[in-house]
Order: sequence, then structure tokens, then C-alpha cells
Amino acid sequence: MNPTLLYIIGAYLLLLVLVYLVQERFIFKPEKLRQDFIYKYDFPFKELFFDVEEGVRINGLHFTVPKPLGLVLYFHGNTRSIKGWARYARDFTRYGYDVVLVDYRGFGKSTGKRSEQKLLSDMQFVYDTLAVQYTEHHIIVYGRSLGSGFAAKIASDNKPRYLILDAPYFSFKKAVNRFLPFLPTRFLLRYHLRTDKWIRHVNCHTYILHGTRDWLIPIQQSEALKAISPNKITLIRIEGGGHNNLPSFPEYHNFIRDILKY
Repeated sequence: MNPTLLYIIGAYLLLLVLVYLVQERFIFKPEKLRQDFIYKYDFPFKELFFDVEEGVRINGLHFTVPKPLGLVLYFHGNTRSIKGWARYARDFTRYGYDVVLVDYRGFGKSTGKRSEQKLLSDMQFVYDTLAVQYTEHHIIVYGRSLGSGFAAKIASDNKPRYLILDAPYFSFKKAVNRFLPFLPTRFLLRYHLRTDKWIRHVNCHTYILHGTRDWLIPIQQSEALKAISPNKITLIRIEGGGHNNLPSFPEYHNFIRDILKY
């Protein structure tokens, strides 16, 4: 065999091994916090801990309002921790909703080794715990970017009032294929997060908010999700919106207000 061809094949196989081994470093970009870190905000909240299994605790923040209309369970994106994501709680508390944000394993104060099944199981544990305090009909599940997959899965297995997806992916495989089209991601990826599969089983109405200039996850992926259940999904296009700046658009807040007040 041609030595050059052997070199190319060897380099390609090495790339496959590297992608498989280090993919979590590209998928998850957590901010880790000391266990004694003290959260400080100028509106009412309390810290939560969910002991999902021995040696594993999921940390959360619960922002509260007097006489809440319901609860927004917020699954954040793949970066930072709830320390920074908490600023988005005001987008919902201003309309009379309590908000709970949780950190995935390895983010913030949350502990435990990650896997797709473990993460999904953690989020279901959180949902079950909160459903004791809030009836499901008053729970809204919100998923932002990476969190949209978790949100879709939770909504498919339960009966929340609404599901809101912010810049979601059709599936994690499809999102990754945009950047690595030459790799067999179907076999390499340890996380598949099949939003397209789970959204078929969501019985509540789903609202998708997506920027028309999102370069990371193009709006076409949300259009494909809507096509799966066109009567149960409302796609809201934020003109000019990118992947990380939708809350800077007045239209975003107007739509959130209309959804929560409906």
C-alpha cells in the first residue's frame, strides 16, 4: 500500500481516538465552585441540594416571588455555572414565576461523573422533587442550547404546562456534524441528546425561540423540530438574534411575557 495513504489512514484513526477521548472537554465548559462558595443576589433566593445518589449532589438556586403563578425549571447551556446563569431568573420572576436553576455534574458545586443517562436521571430527580411542591400544570420547563435536550426529555416523560426551548439543536449529532462532517459521529459521540426523538412525545405545547443569525446552531434545526409536530410547536424567530444574545432583544422578553401570561 502507498506509504502516503497509510500515513493518512493512521492519522485519521488517531484523530478518531482523540475525538472519542477528549470530546467532553469540548462539549462541557464548566465553571467549578468551592463547596463553601456563597451566592449573593439582590432578589430573594435560597440554595438547593439534590442528593440523587450516594456521593452525588446536584446544586441549585431557587428564586422566589410572593404568591407565585408557577415555576420555571431552567436548564442552562454548556458553559459556566448557575452563579452566572442566575441573572436570567429575572426574565421570569418579573412575571410572577419562581425559578429553579441547577448545575449539571461537574458544574459549580454539583458532583459526580457525567454520562448522558446520568445527567438525564439527575434532571428527572430534580423534576420529581419540585413536583411535590408545585403541581405539574404550573411547571414550565425551559432549556437553553445544551439544556434544550434535557428539557425536551423531561417534558416528554412528564406533564408540565409548557416546554420552552431556546436555540435548540435537532439532535446533538446533527449539531456536531456541522463542524466535523468527515467524522463518523454516530459512533464516536458519547452524547446524542435526541431532541428530535423526545419532542415527538411531548404532550404540552412547545415554544421554540431561535435567532435568525445563530451561527452555532442555525435556525433550520428549530424549523426541522417544528416540522415534527407542527400543531404542538410554535417557532418564534428573533430577527437578527445570534446564539448567545436573545435576551438583549425586546422581542424575546415580549414573547416570554406572552407565554407566561397565557
